[in-house]
Amino acid sequence: MRVQLEPCYLLHRRPFRDNSELLDVFSVAHGRLGLVARGLSRRRRGGSLGAVLQPFRPLLLSFSGKGELLTLTGAESGGALPPLHGDALLSAFYLNELLLRLLQRFEEQPAIFTAYGAAIGDLCDAANHEQERTVLEPALRRFEFRLLEELGYAVNLDVEASRGTPIREDGHYALVPEYGLREIEGDVCGSASSFTGEQIMAIADGRFDGEHAPAAKKMARALLQPQLGNAPLRSRSMFETARVQPSSDGGNHDVADIR
Repeated sequence: MRVQLEPCYLLHRRPFRDNSELLDVFSVAHGRLGLVARGLSRRRRGGSLGAVLQPFRPLLLSFSGKGELLTLTGAESGGALPPLHGDALLSAFYLNELLLRLLQRFEEQPAIFTAYGAAIGDLCDAANHEQERTVLEPALRRFEFRLLEELGYAVNLDVEASRGTPIREDGHYALVPEYGLREIEGDVCGSASSFTGEQIMAIADGRFDGEHAPAAKKMARALLQPQLGNAPLRSRSMFETARVQPSSDGGNHDVADIR
């Protein structure tokens, strides 16, 4: 395989040996890939490869080789984006971890690639927005539900699973991942897997903000959990650490639980 200047995003990088690194990248035409990047600190025309290879930025990567691990042969910037910081930066790490955990190697996922690029753009906007959380929450939910849909893990939000009847606005339903929505008696929507018909209709319409934000987050978590398994997400630990980190005024940062 020999590929020239393919649109990619860097998901993760770690030291390897002899001034090299192992890269996990998400490419538009080849899906998630493992690359060996050699000589990253060596100065080249236009700067070092290491300076170009930054997460949450569009990249144009060239690579070649056979098997599971390919060799990076070139890297260029694919465009400029505003820097991420605060909750927006931590949210971007969360998106990367979802892709690392859920995508298989060498499986083309162009719709997810497009959705990821849109989500990173939304996070960049949120980082410079006065009401950061009001922009972050819908951006994360849009990506999570699109990811679930493209990977085949979504459920039908229009009908009750056992009878095939339309969701009623005044009904109450239990979410069973990999099966669907099952109608239940009474108002038990305080549980982790139950929702009102009104909430379900809002989520199905893509309304993830305002009063619908908690239910949308609860449903996304319930659908993702069986696919992620029992191993905790490292990005959630990063949120917890940031939440208790002292701020410059001696207090604690108020970091929103938005994942």
